[in-house]
Amino acid sequence: MTKVVIRVDGLSKKYRLGNIGTGTLSRDLNQWWARFRGKEDPYSRLDNAGTNYFRKDDFWALQDINFEIKQGEAVGIIGKNGAGKSTLLKILSRITSPTFGEIKIKGRVASLLEVGTGFHPELTGRENVFLNGAILGMTKREIRSKLDEIIAFSGVERHIDTPVKRYSSGMHVRLAFAVAAHLEPEILIVDEVLAVGDAEFQKKCIGKMKEVTGEGRTILFVSHNMVAVKKLCSRGILLRSGRVLLDSSIEEAVEAYLDFSSKHEKSEITWQLAKEPLSGVQIVALRLLRDDETIGSNFYMNEDFYVEVEFINHKEGNLLSSYFELRSLTEVGVLSSANWSSATANVDPYSNLAYSSGRYKSRMKIPGNFLNEGSYIINAWILENVSATAAEVKESLMVTIVDNGEMRKEYTGEWFGLVRPKLEWHTTALNTSKAKNKKA
Repeated sequence: MTKVVIRVDGLSKKYRLGNIGTGTLSRDLNQWWARFRGKEDPYSRLDNAGTNYFRKDDFWALQDINFEIKQGEAVGIIGKNGAGKSTLLKILSRITSPTFGEIKIKGRVASLLEVGTGFHPELTGRENVFLNGAILGMTKREIRSKLDEIIAFSGVERHIDTPVKRYSSGMHVRLAFAVAAHLEPEILIVDEVLAVGDAEFQKKCIGKMKEVTGEGRTILFVSHNMVAVKKLCSRGILLRSGRVLLDSSIEEAVEAYLDFSSKHEKSEITWQLAKEPLSGVQIVALRLLRDDETIGSNFYMNEDFYVEVEFINHKEGNLLSSYFELRSLTEVGVLSSANWSSATANVDPYSNLAYSSGRYKSRMKIPGNFLNEGSYIINAWILENVSATAAEVKESLMVTIVDNGEMRKEYTGEWFGLVRPKLEWHTTALNTSKAKNKKA
């Protein structure tokens, strides 16, 4: 029977929002004495009615977390930003202590939570390897036996005797991961920091962590890249608002994460009709749709989806066209498209753009295997006479493209560019003759 190496019972972590302390020891003591007697804080701010409503609020980063992890398991901790993932890992790494609950860990723990974790900036890379090894409880002889392997894996051979304060963030992560993975901890805890590394190094890290689990060691892995999580982990713990929403197989956990994110992010926006519209056109809805007409904001890379705008035309014979833009989160233009050449049942195909009065839906299809993984902002316009703006909505919806690993069998990070089309390729052999063996 596989032994349990991590047991978490009733774990909760509370933080206090706002300023901590009053600035003087005497006031701190008065404040503590008031709380002890169940009285109001004498130094809290007052509203106009004289009541103390500006009290320091308590924020629960984690609430009643319970789970067990067995030796050799690779567990993915997933959830949206603010779900409590990093707080959980910091408690497991003994960086911070819980407010309530109990944690039992059997084995040596190595954690990689932030860039440069455990490094002294004034020491060289080589010296920091020995420092990290000593922190993990390894002898100098054990560290020496792994030193060449660590340096080779990190790829910073030329800079190993340079103070790490001169390292880039990528070099920090390379060396830190190499140390954490090669100094043989029983439990390895890795946060999102691998995203700092390049594609080649991320692939090496995933391979190394698979090797570690194959040796019977345990891994806790936090990442927003679902492909990396699915490649490495067999089990997933989904957190939401500091609580465990699901503890199941990694496939079920990832599906639940994407489904929950899609339902609770803006995938449809509607606007009320104005009694006296400022123009002859009103946009009443903007939405993202799948083939089965369900709305969503997260789509797999190979999945078709649609951007749909619903509008009302108040002016008979209005010459209209629908126009969409997609931009990256850094405002880089990805694509634009308009239906200038379309004709519907209610549109005169000869005038091509003339709309009778009424309600319309205009839909643009974005095919699968076109956009790169990441998030994109959608803008929509209804244009009059091809170029004049009749109605517009900007930065209302955001679509997220998720790599499901269908196009590649290993994790190599985000590909170059904003689009990632699956283009048609042909390779032809120009010379099929085989070289003949010559007699000596």
